[in-house]
Amino acid sequence: METKRRPATVRVAQWSAAHPWSAVTMWVLFVVLCLALGTAAGTKKIGDAESGVGESGLAGRIAASGDFPEKAEENVLITAKSGPLDPRDARAAADDVVRRMKALPEVEAVGTPIPAPDRTAVLVPVTMKGDTEHADLRVDPLLAQSAAVQDAHPGLRVEQVGTGSTAKGLTATLGADFERAEYISLPLTLLIMLVVFGALIAAAVPVVLALSSVGAAIGLSALVSHLLPATSALSNVILLMGMAVGVDYSLFYLKREREERRRGRPDALEIAAETSGHTVVVSGGTVVVAMAGLYLAGEATFTSLATGSIIVVAVAVLASLTVLPALLAKLGPRVDRPRIPVLWRLTMRSGESRVWPVLLRPALRHPAVTLIVSTVALLLLAAPALDMRLKQPGSDDLPRDIPVVRVMDRLTAAFPSEGTVHQVAVEAPPEQSARVRSALTGLAARTARDPLFAHDRAPEVRTSPTGRVHLIDIATPHSRSSDEARHSLDTLRAWLPQAVGDVPGAEYGVGGKLAEGVDFTGHLEERLPFVVGFVLLLTLVMTGLIFRSAAIALSAVVLNLLSAAAAFGVLVAVFQNTWAEGFLDFHSSGAVVSWLPLFLFVVLFGLSMDYHVFVVSRIREAAARGVPTRAAVGEGITRSAGVVTSAAVVMVAVFAIFGTLSMVEFKQLGVGLAAAILIDAVVIRIFVLPALMALLGSANWWPGRLAPRARPADATVPDLPLPTR
Repeated sequence: METKRRPATVRVAQWSAAHPWSAVTMWVLFVVLCLALGTAAGTKKIGDAESGVGESGLAGRIAASGDFPEKAEENVLITAKSGPLDPRDARAAADDVVRRMKALPEVEAVGTPIPAPDRTAVLVPVTMKGDTEHADLRVDPLLAQSAAVQDAHPGLRVEQVGTGSTAKGLTATLGADFERAEYISLPLTLLIMLVVFGALIAAAVPVVLALSSVGAAIGLSALVSHLLPATSALSNVILLMGMAVGVDYSLFYLKREREERRRGRPDALEIAAETSGHTVVVSGGTVVVAMAGLYLAGEATFTSLATGSIIVVAVAVLASLTVLPALLAKLGPRVDRPRIPVLWRLTMRSGESRVWPVLLRPALRHPAVTLIVSTVALLLLAAPALDMRLKQPGSDDLPRDIPVVRVMDRLTAAFPSEGTVHQVAVEAPPEQSARVRSALTGLAARTARDPLFAHDRAPEVRTSPTGRVHLIDIATPHSRSSDEARHSLDTLRAWLPQAVGDVPGAEYGVGGKLAEGVDFTGHLEERLPFVVGFVLLLTLVMTGLIFRSAAIALSAVVLNLLSAAAAFGVLVAVFQNTWAEGFLDFHSSGAVVSWLPLFLFVVLFGLSMDYHVFVVSRIREAAARGVPTRAAVGEGITRSAGVVTSAAVVMVAVFAIFGTLSMVEFKQLGVGLAAAILIDAVVIRIFVLPALMALLGSANWWPGRLAPRARPADATVPDLPLPTR
């Protein structure tokens, strides 16, 4: 008689259980090797040649091709602490700055002090030696001399802001933010796992595996960055995603093995591998598919985020299928040691929970009413998303309690040309150089008569050594988020073709931070339908193939769309208004960060499918044993409720920590993800999903039929006081 071939997840688990030390050693070597190779290779960041879209992207690439020498520029700003600025005192302080800075070996040149047009400030420009990337590491001696000038002139305010000092000042605050988030997330996750398992080893295993997955993924991402350059936020996103899915996948597997072991099943590990192991593979696959949709955005930042997320999810799945079975086989019952007395008693009672049957009663006894009420509630929650406005974050969105940000405000108030700057880039044959310079000089003269542009300094044309590339910086006195700044960009883009359009072979564009934000937002709005369509279609196909049911596939897509829409509604209601500013410590710009909706959508769709696949798989198991539909729904959700709730609590806790960061984009990311997971785990899984499946009955498995299997003799079904169909 031919023996039925076991699923791959079971075969892998059996090998790991038979060779636990080999499996653990191989995993440790894999993680160490990834980190070592990644560290040795370094991370290639996205540069001007890879970044940017639209006209600003073209301008950036033209500027990068000119090979202009990049110098780290610092500015020492001298203002009065109160009242008008005394010219003689300001001049004496400026001379002191010049003398001190010229004596430093880190300084290449010191410019002539420049008085502000309104005489409220004096600016001393300083050029540092070396590259711009590491200027923050070399700026301390300059900051020390600025502080010495401040001490020598106590009646004035002497401050420094520039390439290195700004990076150093922001890193001191924002870097500390991320460190604090990391330090909080780990013990918080471990604490939640202690509550879930009631035992230290069982709680530590998912956290350790998730951390090792994050480490391996960061190393692999560094290697991949030499093919697909990485965004600066990639490591933070890998940590966010890795801790969330890594803990979840281990949790799915460990809880099922523990459940079967407590029932006395000698093959508990194999059952967990066949059921939860399969669910982990499917869940990981859906997250990967969703994240792959970001490639259709056609933008370097999204490509980097997609690649990093896919890598960390794949590594987390690998850890759950290989090293976790080895640990469970080696530890055996010792995984439940040492026990935390009170928490252990609570976990022992979890299998007899009376809470979930009560929570599910409305959906299973009155499914139509529950479905209508909960859907209407979600649609009301989603309604604010109809008014969503998108905007790229800038210096206007930085917290004003950061010292260097306040200095930037004072600098741009006195010298508007140091604020929002449009960079005009033109590339033409070298023999047209004189003509291009003349055209750009005329363009600058035209802006000098327009109040949309800054007039405290005359723009200067820069020419590359080859004579092919010409740049000119034209500033606006208005903040980057203002309508006037946007109007100045549109005006400059209308004037530029008039100035250089008739130069033979000329390519040109207007770039700068504002232009990049405008073009980026427009590009995403164009690409959004393609990404959304791709994710929806592939999710529909994958879910249909997994469950062999079009009804389950369609319901999964609809429910996840409802969850995502409600999360977007929360995001808009919180961040486009001012009522939550004090609570969340942010300043509303009246918009959502432009890259966030697309990224949130694919992440939420992937993570929501984790829960959906896990819950529906348990319902399908019960239905396949011949349990009537409503009872199967009750059994499946009740048995999976502890795992889903625990996983949701971990995700909400990790994501909510990011909501405490200072940078508005990470604050919005954390709040959006936390709200979505909470909505999905509570409203969707307790009310909408069971009500919908109860209404559909046997049609859940359409167009096929779920053939009942003989129920194993030792299989148990919770005693649920639920109606049947």
